[in-house]
Amino acid sequence: MPIKEKIAFYLEDIETPLGKLINLSITGLVLLSSVIFVIETYPIPDYVRLNLETIDWAILLIFAYEYLLRLWCAPKRIKYILSFYSIIDLIAILPFLTGVVDISFVRIFRWFRILKLIRYIEGKTLFGKISSEDSVIVARILFTLFTIIFVYSGLIYQVEHPVNPNVFATFLDAVYFSVVTMTTVGFGDVTPSSQAGRLMTLLMILTGIALIPWQLGDLIKRLVKNANQVENVCSICSLSSHDVDARFCKICGTKLEKSGEFLNIE
Repeated sequence: MPIKEKIAFYLEDIETPLGKLINLSITGLVLLSSVIFVIETYPIPDYVRLNLETIDWAILLIFAYEYLLRLWCAPKRIKYILSFYSIIDLIAILPFLTGVVDISFVRIFRWFRILKLIRYIEGKTLFGKISSEDSVIVARILFTLFTIIFVYSGLIYQVEHPVNPNVFATFLDAVYFSVVTMTTVGFGDVTPSSQAGRLMTLLMILTGIALIPWQLGDLIKRLVKNANQVENVCSICSLSSHDVDARFCKICGTKLEKSGEFLNIE
């Protein structure tokens, strides 16, 4: 196998031990980089902050190298550059790429690193296949809700903390404001003072009205549906989840041989 194809394979593979190691490491770095930023919003000793910044720059270098590897291995590079995942990867390394000039405000995009995790919620996990389509959908819904709150919290903190440090003192303050705003509860005890912060608040409210109820409603429907299903593996297509009263597989139509034993059907 040519070296390009081999590298491209292991960058996407989550089945072989080496593929799992590479992708699990990337996932861990995504989470670590986000945890570092959260910690840095709290009062910590200078030497600890310096060590965290050093680790963060090392992670940025790794992400930059990963992006260049993916670009080098891509058969159609223009198509790859314009792809969703490529844009997310590029946003993840923007703070490093723009370090040569003074446009540090783009570090606001560092929070979009968390979206790199989406590539692992497409029918598989790093530890094996998700057992059913419904499980994939539930995982995607939960991750979408987490990502929305996480990203908005990072953005509002970056915008408001410099001008309103007493109100948006830490990341937890930003999370509290994001949840209260997007759920349209609106206690009013935490409010933005800048124009950018107010614009961000409007986007949060619109997102909360348009997306949160839809995602939560879909999640509840899936959970209710799963509660009415049982584990009964089809001998032909291996589908494992079926309705309580199912006699035949809903995918291939094969008769469920153990339906009487597991589904209490006489």
